[in-house]
Amino acid sequence: MDRNYFGITDTGKVRSNNEDTFIAQRIVGTDFILACVIDGVGGYTGGEVAAAIARKTVIRLMDNPAGDISLLMQATFAEANEQIIEAKKHNKEYEDMACVMTLALADLKNNQFYYAHVGDTRLYLLRDNSLIKISKDQSFVGFMEDSGRLTEEQAMQHPKRNEINKALGFAGNIGLQKDYVETGQSPFLPGDLILLCSDGLSDMVNKQGVTDALLQNNELEQKGIQLINVANANGGRDNITVVLVRNDNEVFIHEATKPISKPKKKKIPVVITETPLKVNEVTNTNSPEISDKPVRQSKTAKLSGYLINFVIILLLLVIAVMVWKRFFNNSTEIKHQLPDEVVFNKYAQALKLQDTLDKLKGNILILDDSVFTSPILIAEPIRINRDSLYLKATGNITIKSDTGYQGQPFLIAPANKSTLLENFTLENFYDLKSLERKGVLLKNVQFITTGQPSIANP
Repeated sequence: MDRNYFGITDTGKVRSNNEDTFIAQRIVGTDFILACVIDGVGGYTGGEVAAAIARKTVIRLMDNPAGDISLLMQATFAEANEQIIEAKKHNKEYEDMACVMTLALADLKNNQFYYAHVGDTRLYLLRDNSLIKISKDQSFVGFMEDSGRLTEEQAMQHPKRNEINKALGFAGNIGLQKDYVETGQSPFLPGDLILLCSDGLSDMVNKQGVTDALLQNNELEQKGIQLINVANANGGRDNITVVLVRNDNEVFIHEATKPISKPKKKKIPVVITETPLKVNEVTNTNSPEISDKPVRQSKTAKLSGYLINFVIILLLLVIAVMVWKRFFNNSTEIKHQLPDEVVFNKYAQALKLQDTLDKLKGNILILDDSVFTSPILIAEPIRINRDSLYLKATGNITIKSDTGYQGQPFLIAPANKSTLLENFTLENFYDLKSLERKGVLLKNVQFITTGQPSIANP
């Protein structure tokens, strides 16, 4: 076990089964540590199933973090949500199941951590002996506490403390709801410690009690066990889960150096002449005489001025005519290029996809094959003008190049930072290097160009 991360879960003193689960592991080959706490809800076995689905999804999608980490986290939550909803459809026993989750990714190389959160599991940061609550409980009682209307003690004893507003499995297409998943990032300095926990801890141990346990001079394992023991000693009314991650990078202390003294500037002596210079006195004897009479313009100069003005006006007229002709020709060409009804029907799915992307408020779009008829035929690339996008297909959706079109399937805007495509088939496209140059992430994407499909599934 690495000494800078640790996770533990306990059933508690009241419940007979544990619906909590967690992740605490280093991502192989990287400086990232993945930490996650998941609390299942909805029946004796349903909560466990929902939590297990979410855990599996996190491990699968967060196996190689790259690009926009916040977008990747939101995509992970959206995917877990869809997987839970799909499982509910096939088993009535699980129709009420859901889960809440807090996910953190510690980047030790760059001293940063990223997080995403839904529900009432929590994320804390311990720095300089002070414990700071990072996440916000998505519940009525949590809102009342965060806004100062309830004290911590009142919130811990409130009869509605376990009623939550948001969870994975409550509603579909959470990626379309901009604020459904809380995300953020923060500096993770050497010596910092982050704590992820389920409400089985936060409902049983107050902030001071958690701080006291974390400040003990012992290893993370002992800190985690002590938190579990304190929660159980206070009643253990729910499952208790704790995940700890510490930044054990060396603290760089810069030695104080004396400021370099600046050399004193030499004083420049001021020389005062015995006979001061008169303001009207001309000192340059070679200067031509200055006349008080106004200078009259010659006839030749006047003609030259008229000629220059005429040429300028003529050039402006020529430019105006050229601009008007170009506008008129473009307008005519656009009119001729407007698709008729047959062409519109041919590319209706592509136009609908483009319109959906243009009107998308969030940065996650999940395409259902019951809404988008496959194949989506295109004669020009689908434009992605967003700074980040997660585009996923459910079912079998193919984006196909029309006969004669040899371009690329997507045109990624220069301002785009991260795009993730999942579960698509791209047919008859030969210009795919542009996607590679833009660093587009591909998950389970098939390419069919010569009749032989290939799969991109990093």
